[in-house]
Amino acid sequence: MRTANLDGRLVLMTDSGAVDVSVTSSGRFGSDPQSALEQWDELREWAATVDLPGEPVKESLLGPPVPRPRQVFGIGMNYASHAAESGMEIPLHPATFTKFPTCITGPNATVVLPSEKVDWEVELVAVIGRRAWAVDEADAMDHIAGFTVGQDLSERGVQWRKPHPQFSLGKSFPGFGPIGPSLVTIDELSDPHDLAITATLNGETIQTGRTSDLIFSVPRLVAELSSIVALLPGDLIFTGTPSGVGATRSPQRFLQPGDELISTIEGIGSILTTFGRGQHRRDTRMPPTSRTVDLPAEPANSGAA
Repeated sequence: MRTANLDGRLVLMTDSGAVDVSVTSSGRFGSDPQSALEQWDELREWAATVDLPGEPVKESLLGPPVPRPRQVFGIGMNYASHAAESGMEIPLHPATFTKFPTCITGPNATVVLPSEKVDWEVELVAVIGRRAWAVDEADAMDHIAGFTVGQDLSERGVQWRKPHPQFSLGKSFPGFGPIGPSLVTIDELSDPHDLAITATLNGETIQTGRTSDLIFSVPRLVAELSSIVALLPGDLIFTGTPSGVGATRSPQRFLQPGDELISTIEGIGSILTTFGRGQHRRDTRMPPTSRTVDLPAEPANSGAA
């Protein structure tokens, strides 16, 4: 099953287009894409019986397939290649941070750049479909609704701010969590644990890898997180990024106004994010001693998660 958020309404994505879930089910299921996660098992059973032609989809109307997650987790250094380019040791446990839910946006978003230090990180995003608390790794996939494509956009100045880094804040500016184009259940994928993952910037390939290279697999992440926090339907886990981020390049490279970033995962789809120029109001709110942010001389030692 593939679900999407089409102009705020829950739809099934078929080979021929979109099927409105609320209309087709005669109101059995609501139109809200977020609420669907609370009835995920029932929705999947019903969707298997639907055999209707879909309506053409206008890509610009697609929103985030999970528009209002209650919890959004990010995992740093979860590909060995990314840990190596960052000069970091392989972690013994998932390096976890949060992205605040207001950063979530859709698959065709225009994101205003708050500074000249915004970086890209293409990621497989796992969506929780069933409450998970103290779940064993062997049972973890039973709690996954499916996967979507994501970008963990990162403002490196705030993230590495001295003397106390601010990972969650640096990764939570408006639009810094684009996801989409749809939520894809695991049975739709040939091998959900081994998918090609890539990112291109203005047509140039900047990241490429496979999700089989994850240091901590999706089941391991669910088990680790749920040992401490109850995971709820609709929660998102940004599972980490392969090598190729801008901060570890020499010279460093960051996103510029007018850039087009395409993030793709095999079997799931692609999202396009474009970037506009802007000035974030924190420059006028912060005290003078906090305005200037210096990046570390060697970002590889700072953890470009």
